[in-house]
Amino acid sequence: MFESAEPLVKEFHELETELADPALHSDPARSRKVGRRYAALRPVVESLDEYRRLEGDRAAAAELAELDPAFADEVVELERALETTTGRLTKLLAPRDPNDDADALLEIKSGEGGDESALFAGDLLRMYTRHAEQVGWKVELLDEQTTDLGGYKSVTVAIKGAARDGVGPYGLLKFEGGVHRVQRVPVTESQGRIHTSAAGVLVMPDVEADEVEISEDDLRIDVYRASGPGGQGVNTTDSAVRITHLPTGTVVSCQNERSQLQNKDSAMRMLRARLTALAEERAAEEASQARKSQVRTVDRSERIRTYNFPENRIADHRIGYKAHNLDAVLGGAIGPLLEALQERDLADRLGGSAQ
Repeated sequence: MFESAEPLVKEFHELETELADPALHSDPARSRKVGRRYAALRPVVESLDEYRRLEGDRAAAAELAELDPAFADEVVELERALETTTGRLTKLLAPRDPNDDADALLEIKSGEGGDESALFAGDLLRMYTRHAEQVGWKVELLDEQTTDLGGYKSVTVAIKGAARDGVGPYGLLKFEGGVHRVQRVPVTESQGRIHTSAAGVLVMPDVEADEVEISEDDLRIDVYRASGPGGQGVNTTDSAVRITHLPTGTVVSCQNERSQLQNKDSAMRMLRARLTALAEERAAEEASQARKSQVRTVDRSERIRTYNFPENRIADHRIGYKAHNLDAVLGGAIGPLLEALQERDLADRLGGSAQ
């Protein structure tokens, strides 16, 4: 069992040898790539070693149990541990997104609903920020466009954290992409009527400059004066940067930093992430229309979730998930929902690989 993992074990040991070579570290790009792949394979190798150890111990305990019934309990305990390790290995060896172990860029934009939508975008940002704090991730603000009421027309953050079992912030948050709908009485509503509004979320892998090839000839870079809520200028220099990728029409902008150079660096970081996400979407569409994931959609306009305040209910429409703990979820307790999305995605991937 798990014979398919043998090439990965061989690759792991080859990478281990390469990492011990001082010459590798003179090439930062290669060193980073090797280190990332080594870290992704380590859980596979460790779990496979654990599986083989448990399998050997169980066989030995079963032989002893034939002579001494006292060993029967040990056999049961070892079988239980073996089942857990088998499940972990199955998950690790399932077909996966090569960017799952990456950090994430998260962009939230207000949609239909005006000021109420912008306030809801702020609620979503706080939800993700608080969850990041709870699991030990770091959040870096890259760009924001606020409203007079304290909401967000648009906000982009980087979420960084160590990968566990080959899954980092992007691998855990990528299913959050789509339209999030809220039903509640807005603060601007004087009659107490429930309104429905929405905000869009886009999750992208935070990739390094050497991982995406972008020609300077394909870029149009514009500079302009940064503005704050209501459109008022917030500084007197043209420090804000807008970059257009001409071949795809992708546009990114950044105005949070005080210097034009810093804003350009952040904008390029956002552009790399967008182009990577765009390439993934096209690959998913071309791979098979018949086997699209039930969880992750390539249509960013799809409504994926509803937050109903009067009923304190959250519902994810892709997997039929419902819970009446909306207040806790908005406080960052989105772990169970993320796990449910991960489990459905794993089932889809295992089902796809079996076809």
